[in-house]
Amino acid sequence: MIRPIKPYETLEAHLSKIQQRGIVIDLDSPDQWLTSVGYYRLSGYWYPYRELVAGRRDDDFTPGTTFSDVVALYEFDRKLRTLIHDGVERIEVMLRAQLNEAIGIIGPLAYLDAKHFRPNFDHAAWLQTAERRADRARRRNDAVKHHDEHYGGKLPIWAMSEVLDFADVSRLYEGLPASMQWEVAEQVGIRIDLSKLRKNQAEKARKNHPLVRWYEQLAIVRNTSAHHARLWNRSFAPVGTAAMRTIPALIPLPEGQSERLYGALCVMGTLLDAASPGTTWRDKVRYLVNNSFASIQGRHVGEMGFPETWQGEPFWSGDRNV
Repeated sequence: MIRPIKPYETLEAHLSKIQQRGIVIDLDSPDQWLTSVGYYRLSGYWYPYRELVAGRRDDDFTPGTTFSDVVALYEFDRKLRTLIHDGVERIEVMLRAQLNEAIGIIGPLAYLDAKHFRPNFDHAAWLQTAERRADRARRRNDAVKHHDEHYGGKLPIWAMSEVLDFADVSRLYEGLPASMQWEVAEQVGIRIDLSKLRKNQAEKARKNHPLVRWYEQLAIVRNTSAHHARLWNRSFAPVGTAAMRTIPALIPLPEGQSERLYGALCVMGTLLDAASPGTTWRDKVRYLVNNSFASIQGRHVGEMGFPETWQGEPFWSGDRNV
């Protein structure tokens, strides 16, 4: 049954509603948060504080729910998005650089020819998207203007990759032959030990490098962050972990598959070691979780897929020799 759209309500009405439903207003200026963040966005952060009745969330909040906890959860998630954006930026730039090398050595315009990619890769659709990205950049990108003026608008791979979105770059990596996928993966620090996998798992990995699906998930995580959406309790398309767990540093990945943020954070930390040797990104993630999330009433790191023992893992304890 289709319901009618809810009518607009004032900030005062919104504040009165959540008070009546049981949120303790323990901040001096709660209306400031409703003004600057919005009732609808904040509702995603107080949703898990609503009482469970017969397996469904009721309108009333669990006793003791405070507005300050909701705000703290929102602020944690905002800071987490900032860290994600910082990390993915470096990972994306590294992937672009490696694709420039892998494809550029064949020829600066080799990406235009479908013969250099997998037979089942929809090269025409990818190329159409890439050309739209180039057209979008033409009015403000000096490099594209330069190639228009001097090379008839033909962009070499190292210029084209700069105007692509991360999802486009990820799909280009997916379209490479397996041998090139593996070469790129080695260059970005992902060294899988096929001997530790079952025969069918190893064969599958040989044909399509497991990093393909992880880049796909990271592109979604990146877009989630860029659009200021929630990260802490979100599920993503599941990605298999068996092959990646043959890498000593990635043993903390959940067995079977990963669909929560924790797995993406682990893979990001490993890629960042290659992109930015000596990076303190993992330490920043650990500090943020320990100091901005752990103290929030009613919340648990398991909502992000973190295991109970995550802090004892060398991956997060500062030992980079795992």
